[in-house]
Amino acid sequence: MFPIATHSSHTSRRWCSLALFSLTCISLSGIPHCLETASGEKLEALPIQKAAPAAVVIESAGSEGELRRLMRLKNGVSELQVSTGRFSEVPMGSYGFIAPSRLGLALVMESPDLVLERAPSAANDYEIHKLSDGSGLLVGFVRKEIVPEIIPNDRPKNVRISFYSNPRQQAPIIVALPIIKLMVDRIPVRIEPQKPDSAVMLEMDLKSTANRKSPIGQ
Repeated sequence: MFPIATHSSHTSRRWCSLALFSLTCISLSGIPHCLETASGEKLEALPIQKAAPAAVVIESAGSEGELRRLMRLKNGVSELQVSTGRFSEVPMGSYGFIAPSRLGLALVMESPDLVLERAPSAANDYEIHKLSDGSGLLVGFVRKEIVPEIIPNDRPKNVRISFYSNPRQQAPIIVALPIIKLMVDRIPVRIEPQKPDSAVMLEMDLKSTANRKSPIGQ
């Protein structure tokens, strides 16, 4: 009888160990893979699938520079420390810029990565924030009427948006939208075609919260 009891005890301990190991693996699979530089900057080595962050809206009045400063402060991002870098490689908690044509092509083609620059090459470059969790937000300006459709975390359907690179009289509200939730089927167009640096408008859909699968901005 004693050998049987001992064998049963060993088997139970073995199953407990296997169960604990499995749970540990499952838990670790949901943690972002990060590397830390000598200066303490965190880099996302292997981007993973994660829930989309909520849209950020600032309805305060102010100059474009002041509105951008408030958005950066709210999202906890600072200037990119390299002249150029891929989204997946730049430090978390930083922001950069991308030319409208490159952004449009990347979104249309569902490119897995975006190339950011520390300084805008033109006044109509779009601004991108890489949050502390590694997710990405695209910054731009929208009409005030569209804000109530952007804010909810449980959007039941896609929202069609005219997204401007710079503030306009009809689009004065600065917002930051989760790149993982954007669906684009066309390249951005300049409001004033004869002016290379005039504001740019991008027609796109902010997807419902039901669909979270996208390789961009993670």
